[in-house]
Amino acid sequence: MSVIGSSILAGASGSAGGDPVYVDDVFSTTLYEGKSTLSGNVVVDVQTGIDNVNETTLVWIKNRDAAVSHKLGILSGNQLLESDNATGQSSNLQISALTDGVRLPSYSAYGNRNGENFVCWNFKAEPGFFDVVTYTGNGTAGRTIAHNLGSVPGMIIVKRTDASNSWSVFHRSLGGTHYLELETSGSAGPNASKWNNTNPTSTHFTLGNSVTVNNNGGTYVAYIFAHDDAVFGTDGDESIIKCGSFNTPSSGKTSVNIGFEPQFVLLKETSGTGNWFLLDTMRGMPNTVGGPTYSMANLANAEVTGGALFAATSTGFDHEGQFGNNNTFIYMAIRRPHKPPEAATEVFAMDTGSTSSTTPTFDSGFVVDAALEDNYLHARLCGPQSMFTYLARANNADTLSTWDSNLGWAKSYNSSTLSYMFRRAPGFMDVVVYDGDNANVLNIPHNLTVKPEAMIIKNRELAVSWAWYDAVNGATNYMQINDTGSSAASSGFWNDTEPTSSVFTVGTNSLSVNGRVGDGETHVAFLFATLPGISKVGSYSGTGSAINVDCGFTNGARFILIKRSNGTGDWYYWDTFNGIVSGNDSYNRLNLSPSRVTGTDYVDPLSTGFTVNASAPAALNATGGTYLFLAIA
Repeated sequence: MSVIGSSILAGASGSAGGDPVYVDDVFSTTLYEGKSTLSGNVVVDVQTGIDNVNETTLVWIKNRDAAVSHKLGILSGNQLLESDNATGQSSNLQISALTDGVRLPSYSAYGNRNGENFVCWNFKAEPGFFDVVTYTGNGTAGRTIAHNLGSVPGMIIVKRTDASNSWSVFHRSLGGTHYLELETSGSAGPNASKWNNTNPTSTHFTLGNSVTVNNNGGTYVAYIFAHDDAVFGTDGDESIIKCGSFNTPSSGKTSVNIGFEPQFVLLKETSGTGNWFLLDTMRGMPNTVGGPTYSMANLANAEVTGGALFAATSTGFDHEGQFGNNNTFIYMAIRRPHKPPEAATEVFAMDTGSTSSTTPTFDSGFVVDAALEDNYLHARLCGPQSMFTYLARANNADTLSTWDSNLGWAKSYNSSTLSYMFRRAPGFMDVVVYDGDNANVLNIPHNLTVKPEAMIIKNRELAVSWAWYDAVNGATNYMQINDTGSSAASSGFWNDTEPTSSVFTVGTNSLSVNGRVGDGETHVAFLFATLPGISKVGSYSGTGSAINVDCGFTNGARFILIKRSNGTGDWYYWDTFNGIVSGNDSYNRLNLSPSRVTGTDYVDPLSTGFTVNASAPAALNATGGTYLFLAIA
C-alpha cells in the first residue's frame, strides 16, 4: 500500500525563499493546570502557539503530578499512543486540535484533572526540523519509506499503531545497525530487522522485516527529527535541532557543546540501561545545585525534581552525574526561542503582584527570563534564587519563587510589589550563566547576536560586588551597581577587551566576574543592547537645563535607568506604572534597599524617549556630567 506522507509546503522554510522560520514557529513547551472534576465537565484549551488543525503536528502530553501514562500522537489521525508502553493507539482518548493549541477533554487523568499540573510539547512538521509519516508495512526487508524532512534525519521513532509492539528508535550516533526502544530502559542493541543495517538519507529511511517496523498489513507512524540543518533564523543559516552523543567522566562536570542554548533535551544512556529523560527550561534546567525537573518517556511516573547539576548553557548543557557517570548518552536537543520581537510589549512588562491565590503572581503576557522585584533580581536560568542589587553578597536561596509559568512568574506568597519582567530576544537582552576560572582570561559565549552595550554580572557564590560594563566607557573601565562610584579603570574585569556579537571577555583579577573557589564559582550575566523602537542603551551630557533624550521611540519610554559615570551618583530608575508624567515622578535606586521616593520631578515624558529636567540633581544633570541610561519603550 502507498505511503502517506506529511503535508508540508515546500516553500514554508526560510531556505525556500519564504519568510524566515524560527524555532518559536515550530515548537513549544506549555505548562497548564487541569480544571475538570468528576462532577464538573470542564474542558481546557491549551494555547501552545502551534496550529494543530491546518498543519501536521505531534502533541505530547504528560501529567506532572501523578503516575499516568504519556499521551502523544497526530491529532488529525487519532494516533494517540503511550511512550511508556507498547500498546497500540487509543481512539477513546481524543485530544481536539485547535488553530493555536489543543483542547483537553473533561476529566482525564492524563490531560485534565482538577488541580493537577501538566506539560504539553507541541511539534510542527517543518523541513529541517521535524516530519511525520504514516505507512502500512509489507514485511519485506529493504523497504524504503519517503519523508519530507529535506535533510538526513538525526533520530527516527517508529510505532506500530494497530497492535501492541515495542517502539523502535533510530539515532544517528548509533547508526542503522542498532536500535533502542522508547518504552524500555534497555541499552542499544544490534538488529538488522529494524533498519536493514542502512542509514537514512535526506529523502528516505529503510526498514527491515521486524513486526515492530514493517509487519505485512500493519499500520505505523514515524516521527522523524532532523539534525543540524542550518536553514532557520533571520538569515536562514541557523539550525534549531541537533542529535548527538557524549560521554560522562567518572567524576566532575561534562560540558556538551551543541552550538546553541537548548530549551528541550531528550537523552538516553546507550552504553547500559537507563531511562529516557525529558527536560525543558519551562519546568527548569537551572544552572544551580538542586538539579532540573524532568520526566521519563519510558515511565508513567510523576516528574522528578532535584539531584545533581544538569543545566542549559549558552552553547549546550552541563552534566554532573545527574544521570550517571562513565557512560555514553545520546541526545536530541531543540534551540531556545530566539525570534526577534516586533514590539517592546513582547519582551518587557510590569505588573503588581496578585493579592489572591491566582497563579502566576506577576502577569507578563510572555515567558519571563529575568525579573526585578523590590531590587531583587531573578533569572530563570538561576532557578529559585534571588540576588540583591544593593548588596555585595551571594545569591539568596529563594524557595518562595518559581518560574513554572507560561505568561509570568510566581511567588508562593501574595505580593503587592511591582515586578519588571524581561524576555530574552536577539538584539534586546540575554542572560548567561557561566563558571569562573580566576586563572585564565575567559571568552564567554552569548546569544544576544549583537555587541552588548551594557552588561551586569554577579558572582552568585561569593559576597563580592556586582560588575557593570558599558560601551560608552569601554572595556577598560567598570562600575558596580551596588554602590555610587564613578566609572574606573581596571583590566581585571574585562581584560581591556570589547565584547563582540558572540562573546564577552572577563579578566583574571576580579572575583566579581571570574571567581573560582573549589570547582569554580557560578556567575550570571545580564546583557542589553539597543534594538530600534524597543530599547536604547546610550548616554547624554548634563547641562543643568532640561535635556530631551531621543531614544527613537514613538510612544515614550516605559522604563528608564540612569547612572552618572564621571562622578558619584545613585542608580536611579523610573517606570510608567508609577508615573513618568509632567509632574512629580516616583523613583527607586538599584544601589539602595527598596524605598520608593515620591514628590520629585526629575524626569518628564517625551514621545521619542524621555526628558531630564533642570530640577534634577547633579547625579542626573550637572553641567559637564556624563550619564548612562537604559530605556525601554
